[in-house]
Amino acid sequence: MMKPKKSLGQNFLTSGKAIFEIVNAGEIKKGEIVIEIGPGKGALTEELLKSGGKIIAIEKDRELISYLEEKFTKEIKNKSLKLIEGDILDLDIEKIIKKDEKYKIIANIPYYITGAIIERFLSIKKSPELMVLLMQKEVAERIVARDKKESILSLAVKFYGIPKIIYKVSAGSFFPKPKVGSAVLKITLNKIHKEKKSLEALYLNIVKKSFAHKRKMMIGNLKKEIKDTNWEEIFKKLNIKTTIRGEDLSEKDFTNIAKEVKK
Repeated sequence: MMKPKKSLGQNFLTSGKAIFEIVNAGEIKKGEIVIEIGPGKGALTEELLKSGGKIIAIEKDRELISYLEEKFTKEIKNKSLKLIEGDILDLDIEKIIKKDEKYKIIANIPYYITGAIIERFLSIKKSPELMVLLMQKEVAERIVARDKKESILSLAVKFYGIPKIIYKVSAGSFFPKPKVGSAVLKITLNKIHKEKKSLEALYLNIVKKSFAHKRKMMIGNLKKEIKDTNWEEIFKKLNIKTTIRGEDLSEKDFTNIAKEVKK
């Protein structure tokens, strides 16, 4: 019996209902390319294959690769499944996905690298159309700003797309049981027009600097971190209070600030 490795953040998904919700949220059409990160013992992989998509499963654990090769011999042979051994954060996606190909990411991801996975796939040149990720509930709620308070991660996600919590998953849906609740988050990526794309690096930098010292007012952080800008003038022009904190502004507000800085 394959035992989950704590060092790799492995929690095998065992709930048929949760798997159904993940696959359903992916809206997979026949022949569409789907990247699955960390397929584990292949419970989700099995259902993804039934959708008629072409599945590329990326697994870091050599032992699990051997297990999956045996389990999905037929699917690998008929090329509906491709197994790749490696770390998703190190792999060159442009070598896996051809230039003109579109793809989706649907996965039960290791919780300790959630932020790194999201940030990487939102900002790479060859980004997916859609991401459906099973993650820690608290992180999913932070991304959609359930408490109406934004964060660096939520503002980064909203620059590129629209996040939505699809389904909440109990700890008993996994083996071993995690100590935290989980949720399925769907991120529909927008086609970013040229003007907005040109603001990308500046927007992300302003967001990051605005949260440099969370308890301080945003303008104080920006004046300390980005000194060659008249922040009072920009805030006045955009009708933003100088007493506001970064968590109380929307993605649109930060985009407008970036536009003013760029002028």
